[in-house]
Amino acid sequence: MKFKRQRRFEAEVQTASLNDIMFFLLLFFLIVSTLGSPNVIKLMLPKSEKSTHDVSKQPITLSITSDKRYFLDKSQVNFPDLEGRLMELTAGMEEPTVVLRAEQDLTIQDLVDVMAIGARLRIRMVLATELNK
Repeated sequence: MKFKRQRRFEAEVQTASLNDIMFFLLLFFLIVSTLGSPNVIKLMLPKSEKSTHDVSKQPITLSITSDKRYFLDKSQVNFPDLEGRLMELTAGMEEPTVVLRAEQDLTIQDLVDVMAIGARLRIRMVLATELNK
């Protein structure tokens, strides 16, 4: 007597389209991660034990490189023109805040010169540091 074997149903998962989906997700996250970095100027910031986040909603970023080049929100400014540009940018702001990103190789006098401008203009200056891990 010949018995017919019943074919068992075996579930298969089609994975051909998963490669395309993973590629698009990877591409999306790479593009988004490059847009998330607002400061293009790479600096070695001083280290700090504690981090505070008490700044205004739209702070102005002032970056100072080790060769004493000044950048206000990615645009280079000469030091004699810095006070005038800060006055223009903070005009009309209720509580202006400047995030000071200074290279760790700068002297204290360089920081004091910039902070004196902020004191004359009544701008809150916040020194950016890297969190010491």
